[in-house]
Amino acid sequence: MPSLDRRRFLRDAAATTALVSAGGLATGAATPAQAAPPAAAPAPNARRTGAVSFRWWGTAGWRVDIGDRTVLVDPYLSRIDTGLFTGAFRTDTPLTVRADVIDSRVDRATTVLVTHTHWDHFMDVPYIAERTGARVFGTLTAYHLGLAYGVPSTQLSSVKGGEVLDFGDHTVEVVGSLHSRNPSYSLAFPGVRVSQPPRPATIADLPEGDTLGYLLRVERGPSVYFTGASDVAERNLTGLAPDVAMVAMQNATTTGDYLPRLLAGLDYPKVVVPVHFDNFETALRNPPPVAPADRARLDDMIAAVRRISPRSRVLVPEYETAYHF
Repeated sequence: MPSLDRRRFLRDAAATTALVSAGGLATGAATPAQAAPPAAAPAPNARRTGAVSFRWWGTAGWRVDIGDRTVLVDPYLSRIDTGLFTGAFRTDTPLTVRADVIDSRVDRATTVLVTHTHWDHFMDVPYIAERTGARVFGTLTAYHLGLAYGVPSTQLSSVKGGEVLDFGDHTVEVVGSLHSRNPSYSLAFPGVRVSQPPRPATIADLPEGDTLGYLLRVERGPSVYFTGASDVAERNLTGLAPDVAMVAMQNATTTGDYLPRLLAGLDYPKVVVPVHFDNFETALRNPPPVAPADRARLDDMIAAVRRISPRSRVLVPEYETAYHF
């Protein structure tokens, strides 16, 4: 049987809704229980070990703990003030890494996955790599920017989409993707770095540098797709069929049919988690702050997901809460 058909068969034979629990919350209150799998499959308590936790760090950032390993996705904790949410955006804002905020949350990391190199996704990565010794995966731009910060080349891995990386108890599949467009059909700080530049000093020194998505598959656990921006090359999603999708919210309507194309390409995940909807220039404390215009966009996104994929459960995350899928 082709791998695509097999993957969909196995996934569709399981529950139509994922078992989701949050730290401090009763499991039953979060989502309906998982349906019984086919007789030939492992029992649910054998398949879901409970050893994997997902914590949202705002923007598109995640901490994923898998046993004694920690995977970080776009970890941005400094949350510096650029004026983006007050209408006074300063492209010359200095890149000021807040070690006190990072150190209290990043005790370890084995892998860092970078979707793209805008400041609100990459700025803290070199410091985290130095602090933890983690290996950083990202585009060629991420590789060269890492060198510019002094990260050893032995900790940097350039990827471009299509790679499947095996870490033993989990794999990471790299997916070529696209960055969202603003109302002018453009994007902030376009460009790539094809060689090592000078050390970045301001947010404008961190260009988009191409965009990736990542599919994390945990042995005897969930498969989770991470986006970092709200556009999609849906043909690259064929066969991924994740249980859970972390989906960046649009801030403009210039990308046509974003959610229909993304959800169809991912074969309508059981759980959809909106991300990149918060005001990421404020302190990391709950409830997540949301600008009024973004609140309306978030409500529209939730309604659209429920309309496009009615069998998907929408989970709006809170900061630093441990979720288990």
